[in-house]
Amino acid sequence: MRTFAAQLTSYLCKTKPGWNVQSRNFSSFNGKDELFIEQDAERKIGWLLKLIFAGTASAVAYQFFPYLGDNLMQQSVSLLHVKDPLFKRMGASRLARFAIDDERRMKIVELGGAQELLNMLGAAKDDRTRKEALKALAALSHSDEAVKALHRAGAVSIIRCTPDSLEDAEVEKHKSSMLKRFRDLRYDVSS
Repeated sequence: MRTFAAQLTSYLCKTKPGWNVQSRNFSSFNGKDELFIEQDAERKIGWLLKLIFAGTASAVAYQFFPYLGDNLMQQSVSLLHVKDPLFKRMGASRLARFAIDDERRMKIVELGGAQELLNMLGAAKDDRTRKEALKALAALSHSDEAVKALHRAGAVSIIRCTPDSLEDAEVEKHKSSMLKRFRDLRYDVSS
C-alpha cells in the first residue's frame, strides 16, 4: 500500500515545466519520507476514497433498510390507524415503497393494508393525504391478485367518489390509472 501511495503521490505531484516549485527527492526512503508520502497521498486522494465509501454505504442502506421484513410492513400498516394525517401519509408512503413485487404486495393485502388505504382515501380531507393513499394503492395494483382483493373491498366506488384535485394533478393521474387498471382486468368500473 505504501509503494502504491508513493507511486500515486509522485504521479500527482509532477509539475509543469517553467513553474518555480521545489521538487522533493524520493530516491532514498527514510521514516520522514514515508510519513510525508502517506500524508500527501491521504490529503490528495483521501477525500475521494471517503466519498466513494459514503456513496456506496448510502446506496446499500437505501436498498437494504426499507425492506427489513414483515415487522416494518406491519408498522407501516399500523401507521394508517393513527388519526393524524401526517402519520397516515408516512405509512402510505412506506407501503408504496414496499410494494415492489407480487409477494410483498400480497403480504400488504394480507396485513390489512389495502383495506386501511381505502379507508384512508375515503376519509381523507386534504389532497396530500389522498395523493399518498392513491399512490400506495397504485403500487399495490401492479399485482392482479391485489387488484382482485381491492375490488372485493369496494375500491372502485371509493376511488370514483374521491374528489377531484384543483391543486395536485398527481391525484388525478393516480385516480385515472387505478380506474384504468380495473377496466383492463374487466372489473366493473361503470357503477
